[in-house]
Amino acid sequence: MTADPTAVHATALTAIRTTDYHAAGEPFRIVDTADEGMPAVPGDTVAERCATAIGPGGSPTAPRRGPLDDVRRLLVQEPRGHAGMYGGFVVPPDDDGAHFGVLFWHKDGYSTACGHGTMALGAWAVDSGRVPAPDDGSVQVRIDVPSGRVTATVHRSGGRTTGVTFRGVPARVGARKVPVATTLGLAEADIAHAGACYASVAARDLGLEVSTAALPSLVRAGQEIRAALATHPGTWHPGGPLLSGVYGVILYEELPDTPFGPHQRNVTVFADGQTDRSPCGSGTAARLAVLAQDGRPAAGEDLLHESVIGTVFTGRVVGGDAEGLVTEVTGTAYRTGGHVFTVDPHDELGAGFLL
Repeated sequence: MTADPTAVHATALTAIRTTDYHAAGEPFRIVDTADEGMPAVPGDTVAERCATAIGPGGSPTAPRRGPLDDVRRLLVQEPRGHAGMYGGFVVPPDDDGAHFGVLFWHKDGYSTACGHGTMALGAWAVDSGRVPAPDDGSVQVRIDVPSGRVTATVHRSGGRTTGVTFRGVPARVGARKVPVATTLGLAEADIAHAGACYASVAARDLGLEVSTAALPSLVRAGQEIRAALATHPGTWHPGGPLLSGVYGVILYEELPDTPFGPHQRNVTVFADGQTDRSPCGSGTAARLAVLAQDGRPAAGEDLLHESVIGTVFTGRVVGGDAEGLVTEVTGTAYRTGGHVFTVDPHDELGAGFLL
């Protein structure tokens, strides 16, 4: 157990309001920094605000302590959260071209992209009335994230949200068939950037299947692969260090094609050993970049991308240029509740703990 009883000193007497969603099973906890009592997040852009949240000398998975990061710790740690919690701070956009910005966070720190979170934010923006939408039809929610501007197209029918299509920043391959040694044997990794950097490895090359029973071995393999590729040049992004380095490792297995295109199951191990319950939105975009080099999916086909719990995203390539491929990933997002979290100054657990 990792206890953090002294955290959240600055927010101990502040009510923190959240709205919680899940997208294909992966949680997303939304906090609006415009709410009364929330710490200020200086910066002219979302990327600058992300750097503020990380703090001088910190890194995305090892941020420095500060008022905003104290809130993150409070919300991811038990008893208010858990080691698999994910969420975002809603911040101002870079300019009037977007509806709002977001800083994505998890138990270890911050990420530069999050497809499932973008889906959840799109649904939240429409469901809450922040972005007007028709009862029947679709509306685009434009969101600035640390890696650029993304879009959540929210689909509606009969006055309710029925699905969300995530279009991220251009996706491109960094390296193919990179040898990587693990305690389960030698494998080959494909590296791709899709707002964050992902390394894809076939689970069968390590003698594994993508299943909940195999999760401990999959997580261990993911951590080993991430460490082994830490300095590989294919993980470098021209946008700088914030966008560089392996964020997630996608361990996948091939399933029989559907009539509409290829079918794969995966588990994405990200940050310091977290597992994505969804098929991973940005990871799906990264997989599409790799598959496209092999001519898959064919024109007009979709990738049916299944998670370790059986939920599904569908992804497709819709264009591309010198910067990379334009991809779209469609899934569902549902509200799970709303909360007002506080810290009793007499509570000896303070901000909580992680198991």
